[in-house]
Amino acid sequence: MTYVVAPQAVTALAIHGSDDTFPVRRVYCVGRNYAAHAREMGFDPDRDPPFFFCKPTDTVVPVQYGHTLELAYPNETNNYHYEIELVVAIGKGGSNIEQADALGHVWGYAVGLDMTRRDLQMKMREMGRPWEIGKAFDRSAPIGPIHEAASFGDATQAGLWLKVDGEDRQRSDVSHLIWSVQETIAWLSRYFELQPGDLIMTGTPDGVGAVKRGEVMTGGIDRLGEIEVRVV
Repeated sequence: MTYVVAPQAVTALAIHGSDDTFPVRRVYCVGRNYAAHAREMGFDPDRDPPFFFCKPTDTVVPVQYGHTLELAYPNETNNYHYEIELVVAIGKGGSNIEQADALGHVWGYAVGLDMTRRDLQMKMREMGRPWEIGKAFDRSAPIGPIHEAASFGDATQAGLWLKVDGEDRQRSDVSHLIWSVQETIAWLSRYFELQPGDLIMTGTPDGVGAVKRGEVMTGGIDRLGEIEVRVV
């Protein structure tokens, strides 16, 4: 038996300090998971149940340390936004995972960008329609190398930041997550059976904004290093 079209190549991320790679299965994203960002988007940051959206696996773009990824400005938008995020890589699957056990399902962590066509996202929100056109477009998830969980250490505290052409735009700490990594994994696993290879983009702090052609974004997280992306 043969395929009638060529199967999609495996999307994989580099693993820091290793020649091995991490194959990506699904990409889950947490919406409005920092109170200050919820406010800047016009929402009450009270601790409502988390909500999720997905990006297709092939939206992931690996970013190597020490290299500047060139990322094309996407079509059909005039308001292309950056969002710096802690990315969680799942190494052990499960459903209805207990919060106390959640970190045992984590293989590692990485720096990621949830690039967003904000004008299209807002238009869909106003119409009560899904966000895919604003969030799930091609190359919308640049992600750096994955660090093993043990080397990253405490997932409840780590500074994260994003600069555009050297100017601070976002700066916060994962301790400000409304739903922690453990809580997010436990909640998400109630609705989806998590599997090895899944990624969870845990949300972005306040300071999101537009980036233009020619500008360079530098995003980092304590103990995970920095990634650099130029919009072309």
